[in-house]
Amino acid sequence: MSRREENLNNTKVNGLYRTLAVVALPIALQSLIGSSLNLVDNLMVGSLGEAELNAVGVSVQIYFIHWMVMFGFTSGSSTFMAQFFGAKDLRNIRKTAGFAITVAMSISILFFIAAMFFPHYVLRIFTKFPEVIDLGVGYVRMAAPAFLFVAINVPLTAALRATQQTKLPLYISGAAFLTNTFLNYLFIFGSFGAPKLGVTGAALATMIARAIEMSLTLIVVFGRKNMIGGRLKEFFGFDKAFAVKIVKNAIPTTINETMWGLGTALYIAAFARIGVTEGAAVQACNTINNLFMMAAFSVGDATLILVGQKLGEGKLDYAYQLAKKLIRISLIIGICAGAGLILCGKPLLSLFDFTDEGAHFAFWILVVYGCTMWMGIYNATNITGVLRCGGDTRFAMLAEVLAVWCIGVPMAFITALVLEWPIYFAVLAVKLEDVVKGIALTRRFFSKKWAKNVIRDLNGNDTAN
Repeated sequence: MSRREENLNNTKVNGLYRTLAVVALPIALQSLIGSSLNLVDNLMVGSLGEAELNAVGVSVQIYFIHWMVMFGFTSGSSTFMAQFFGAKDLRNIRKTAGFAITVAMSISILFFIAAMFFPHYVLRIFTKFPEVIDLGVGYVRMAAPAFLFVAINVPLTAALRATQQTKLPLYISGAAFLTNTFLNYLFIFGSFGAPKLGVTGAALATMIARAIEMSLTLIVVFGRKNMIGGRLKEFFGFDKAFAVKIVKNAIPTTINETMWGLGTALYIAAFARIGVTEGAAVQACNTINNLFMMAAFSVGDATLILVGQKLGEGKLDYAYQLAKKLIRISLIIGICAGAGLILCGKPLLSLFDFTDEGAHFAFWILVVYGCTMWMGIYNATNITGVLRCGGDTRFAMLAEVLAVWCIGVPMAFITALVLEWPIYFAVLAVKLEDVVKGIALTRRFFSKKWAKNVIRDLNGNDTAN
């Protein structure tokens, strides 16, 4: 290789790192802020006792499942938004966002009804302890309006990210999360003359913060003349053919994320049924794990945006090579994040008010999470980034759902409730699903069957801004 070619390659690599930093860093920081403040929230609730911490852990599962449904459908829609952006077609980006809001709101109304009117039945899915259910009912019912706010915010945030405006959602979420933390302090402990509501206070703070987050997003998109902003009829003027095309791609991603969310929630249900201490340990560890893992997941989001844009431009071979580089980066990030989790485990766990037994359980759970994190990041980058950006959502769904439900969920219940293994060995056994899933995803990546342009018959002449 000549010096000129070497310099050209170095320039391309440095350019990739700069672009990745511009797109991924704000997403990573947004996830880190959210996870950090969730940690603070859990510390506040955890100071009330292990039963209260466990109650919040099981109560948020319905919100977690709802979030995965929203993320799933919006992720399927983002395939089109990213490729439309590559084709410089803002009008169809608005249509895609509007259709995503329509579907998201329809689904969210059902979640709202379940949480508002049937919270006892919801909580009994995840725990058998009456004291935990009694504490959780107020949380589930109080935070119910948040479902409706999220239905508007998530699709608009996806549109901002798909158009590489990733800093705006970061600023909005930062303001909302900080408000959430302040309101938690206010309502959990009854500070500054506010009512002392305990677990229910945490839900009230979350609901208000979600309302603020949605309001700020609407102001940014429609009030400040953002590039994706426009008249309402531009968002909701989609026709049947347009909707069907998006639904065909988004249904597998919605099933994918919903079934993954349900499966993960059942892991929590299995572990929480061992005992209150074990359930609290898993809840604390999941919160700490998210500090590292959710930020690392930003590589998957960036992959969907960057590789999807190239597919939209029709540069399929370039998109494949770009995806390969981003997957390598995700592996390095996963290894580093896992090592960081293990190193920071004990200091972070010391912030929780655990018994000696609870602290022992929690530390070894974090070791398991840290040692296996690279697999989770690798799989997530392949599913949410590579396969989805090219519309290969059906294979991604099958790989995820079969691994979780045929391996992960059975392993959780068998090891925790039948074999009665220690909680950290039960958590380790569940990670077998990541191994099997990773093998299937690797084979699919190298087949190149995912590298497709999905908007060729949609943009047509409708490319005006």
